[in-house]
Amino acid sequence: MLDVRKLRLLRELAHRGTIAAVADALAYTPSAVSQQLAALERETGVRLLERSGRRVVLTPAGTLLAEHAETVLAVLERASAALAATRSGLAGPLRIGAFPSAVRTILPPALVALGRDHPGLELMVTELDPAAAPAALRDGTLDVALVHDYDYVPIEPDPALDTEPLIEETIYLASSAGTPGAAVDPLTGPIGGHRETSWIVGSPDTLCHLMTVRACQAAGFTPRVRHRADDFAAVLALVAAGQGVALVPRLGAVDPPPNVVLTALPTRRRTRLAYRRGRRDHPAVTAWITALRTSAAAYAS
Repeated sequence: MLDVRKLRLLRELAHRGTIAAVADALAYTPSAVSQQLAALERETGVRLLERSGRRVVLTPAGTLLAEHAETVLAVLERASAALAATRSGLAGPLRIGAFPSAVRTILPPALVALGRDHPGLELMVTELDPAAAPAALRDGTLDVALVHDYDYVPIEPDPALDTEPLIEETIYLASSAGTPGAAVDPLTGPIGGHRETSWIVGSPDTLCHLMTVRACQAAGFTPRVRHRADDFAAVLALVAAGQGVALVPRLGAVDPPPNVVLTALPTRRRTRLAYRRGRRDHPAVTAWITALRTSAAAYAS
């Protein structure tokens, strides 16, 4: 019978691409990962890996087994959820991942509700960019998370995860009242009027950064990046100081400085609830989803 732990390593290699990345994520040494994968090859009697330069890649058989590993791990998650449902009361850690603007707005009321209704839960929040959430969910660092996508940056499906819609937000062009170039371009809209303006964007590895770059490219230019900031409060402060313009979603545009002008765009950001495939019916996950939906609905109204 195949070893589930070895299947998990193979699955992670399919996602992360290198043995070193798998080892780092799952607290193994690279040599231990290599040994476990070699043992899995012996168990299956099939070549699962091959070298491509300095990298190790999955063979067609390895890819096939990694796909089946997703199903096996999802079944185990469903079994774990079913057992948890037989217990009386919720207890233990619930590790939550959320992006900064959600941590400041819709997450706190949900945490209050969860703590009140389920005092046995140990709620642990990690602030991170949604681009990092899928890997953290897969390797067990997080139990649940908030992820999002933009019109210009659609979310890539992950076979290890399930997601469901939570909230959709307007994206605003944030500028200061005295920023030059604020005229609306008749062809490319408000963004096109700022092709010569300095821009404030997120770090290069964030979805917010990619969204801004692609939105500007859709308007026919590449943004002239002057500042990089990931906290929207800092972004709006820079905008207010006349340091450039930025794209900010509704959750990040709470209480802007007085001289910041927010221009609504047709672009949207959609936030989704994410968890490992098969874990939807775990009582703690169900409670988290209920609390987040209540908080999001209250915020929207």
